[in-house]
Amino acid sequence: MSLKFDIDIDFADRTAVLEKVKHHTPATIIRVNELIKHNTGVYFTDIPIDPVKGICSLDHKDAEERGYFKLDLLNVNVYSQVKSEEHLIDLMFTEPPWERLAEKEYCEQVIHIGNQYDLIKKMMPDTIPRMAMFLSVIRPAKRYLIGKSWKEIGEQVWEKPDEGYYFKKSHAVAYAHLVVVHMNLLNLLD
Repeated sequence: MSLKFDIDIDFADRTAVLEKVKHHTPATIIRVNELIKHNTGVYFTDIPIDPVKGICSLDHKDAEERGYFKLDLLNVNVYSQVKSEEHLIDLMFTEPPWERLAEKEYCEQVIHIGNQYDLIKKMMPDTIPRMAMFLSVIRPAKRYLIGKSWKEIGEQVWEKPDEGYYFKKSHAVAYAHLVVVHMNLLNLLD
């Protein structure tokens, strides 16, 4: 049995984290018949390595099929503004100023939604579950849900599509929390 995982971990500075972890191998991806370093993927277990490039010698999809476990370590600059774990928890659990999403200048600053002002103004997500759904419908595989009611979106958005890029519910909810954190940080600056 092969288990498939897609785990992303956000950091204010992924390089600082990787410098502290000695044994890791960058993942790879095949582009135009060439094996190149994956932007974010890293293996922390033994895996076949290209001795010249110092990266995994298997495309990340092939490695996954063989049972290797990749983590995606992402740079998320928003976290550089978070002072402590307590500060983060406070930002996560403070109700954000949802109504400010109707302000173009404010909305355009918010991570993951900045270039979606026209659509955000029409849909006006006002909870984390709705923001998660919003973040999902702006992905290609779920764009057909734009213009539907929140109820209709909720009934279909988490179904796995046959093809196309989409967000799994776990990713969308995590990103919705990040949006809330960023909205609260922006609100503190005003």
